[in-house]
Amino acid sequence: MPPCHSDQMTYAKPFRVGVVVEAPQHTGLLGPLDYLCDQDLPPGTIVRVPFGRRVVTGVVWDQGGSDEASQALSDEQLKPVAEVLTGLPPLPASWRQLVQFAAGYYQRSLGEMTLMVLPPELRQLDDTQWGRRLKRLDKDVAKGVAAADAAPALPELTEQQAQALQTLAGPVDKPFLLWGSTGSGKTEVYLRQAQKALDEGRQVLMMVPEINLTPQLESRVAERFAGRRIVSLHSGLTPAQRLRNWLLAHTGHADLVLGTRLSVFTPMPRLGLIVVDEEHDPSYKQQDGARYSARDLAVYRAKSEKVAVVLGSATPSLETWYNALPPADGGPGRYVRLAMPARVGDGIMPTVRVLDLTRTPKPQGGQTPPPLALELLKAIEQRVERGEQSLVLLNRRGYAPVLHCSDCGWKSGCPHCSAWRVFHKVDRTLRCHHCGFTERVPRACPDCGNQDIAPMGRGTERLEEQLAEVLPNARVGRIDADVTKHKGALEEQLASVHAGEVDVLVGTQMVAKGHDFRRITLVAAVNPDAALFASDFRAAERQFALLMQAAGRAGRDAQVAAQSEMWVQTYHPTHPLYACLRRYDYAEFASQQLKEREMAGLPPYAS
Repeated sequence: MPPCHSDQMTYAKPFRVGVVVEAPQHTGLLGPLDYLCDQDLPPGTIVRVPFGRRVVTGVVWDQGGSDEASQALSDEQLKPVAEVLTGLPPLPASWRQLVQFAAGYYQRSLGEMTLMVLPPELRQLDDTQWGRRLKRLDKDVAKGVAAADAAPALPELTEQQAQALQTLAGPVDKPFLLWGSTGSGKTEVYLRQAQKALDEGRQVLMMVPEINLTPQLESRVAERFAGRRIVSLHSGLTPAQRLRNWLLAHTGHADLVLGTRLSVFTPMPRLGLIVVDEEHDPSYKQQDGARYSARDLAVYRAKSEKVAVVLGSATPSLETWYNALPPADGGPGRYVRLAMPARVGDGIMPTVRVLDLTRTPKPQGGQTPPPLALELLKAIEQRVERGEQSLVLLNRRGYAPVLHCSDCGWKSGCPHCSAWRVFHKVDRTLRCHHCGFTERVPRACPDCGNQDIAPMGRGTERLEEQLAEVLPNARVGRIDADVTKHKGALEEQLASVHAGEVDVLVGTQMVAKGHDFRRITLVAAVNPDAALFASDFRAAERQFALLMQAAGRAGRDAQVAAQSEMWVQTYHPTHPLYACLRRYDYAEFASQQLKEREMAGLPPYAS
């Protein structure tokens, strides 16, 4: 990376370039800063420039002198560009347009948004390190990708899959909502459409909401597109891996990019298709720093680059569902809805059984209550005896949500935010799942000194322990963020479930999405009532989506589909949400919710 300035600058008039840099929000710096360079750098060039006492990474945005303040400065008052990353193609205009829109729409500075979406390692390399990385990348590209031995056998399309693909083959003037039940074959539609784009010499971006779904989709995509270069982009990669994969996408060498929400900003010069799987998932929203919705940005990017975008879900967000309603049904008709209600093959959705906890017998004489209703425990035992698997869903990790002192009423609140700190028995810690504050469990109550402080409620850690006690013949396993935080732990846990080494799986929402568990015939939702009366107006929508996704983990094998069940333990069995769940009637649930939203003036009827 040669310096941009030289002795010739004293003889030839230098060029002005506008460079965006990452500056603290309080500085009020929203746009580019002017620098001098002895060459006319094209917009999108990555440079190193002096900023205060530091030399920082920036991106050339325009030719400089774009506002009155910069025009008033003479060349002598401007600093020269320190270095230019000459081996990297400039970031394309479409990418800059996307970042500029995101910065304006989400009210962040242009420099903050620009530098946030670039790989962190790109901002830290000096010229020597950068040269080595480019040489290594060139070697990887020169090696090529191993060609496929033979074309993979494609599954026969169902009538509804064929109809969806026929509609997708038409003109691209609106986003597509692929509304299909779990197990209806949405992924096959994604893959067929991706194959069409790849055959045309285009690149494909496939997005999933969480990291734990990326390896599963990656293996399926790699099997289908052997001979193509496939890269993944998510926070589970090392900085070096992320930079390499980003460079392969940016230079056009990667054919298909699989990623989580940040991948929506990946520069792809030949982009031809964007897929957003499980588009309703809140994980697509960035909650820290510069906040944004990756799903909404995917729709904007597809429109600006004139490519197709497919939003897939069994339970679309109400905003997406509303946009897909035709004017005849009171909607704007902004999206095209593709319906796939039936499961592939002979698969059917499990029967939903709503268990009324108000009618279950209560323990007598101080007996410890069972972890689940006795009727549900008996159903799980029957599955264990038949060699089948059960999934128990409790969307709360840890041992207990809070520790409590029975003498003075002290509870384990977080001193830094309004949340409670969760008790984790495995390492005897109290952790705030909101701000991350962690400390050891106190030996006694901090307020009164009482040593008898006890857990209140339960999380997955405690439920696993309780089920192991009452089901001595069952192999009980657990999958949540605590047991899968180490590299490779999630894949190991999922492999044991697929191999039949677990009879009863306890898990959070991590196991309710996208996983193809062929042996699970019973899914039980524990404590789902909390979301029914929450202050968040989206709580019921998200709970219905979670329960529908969880139900979809059962009965995926046609041989056991008829005997598969979804159990819901509730104190409110007549709630409209459970009535719609019994029939898997998302359309009716969405209609009810939209009426309530319209009366209350909430999204999608108000911003």
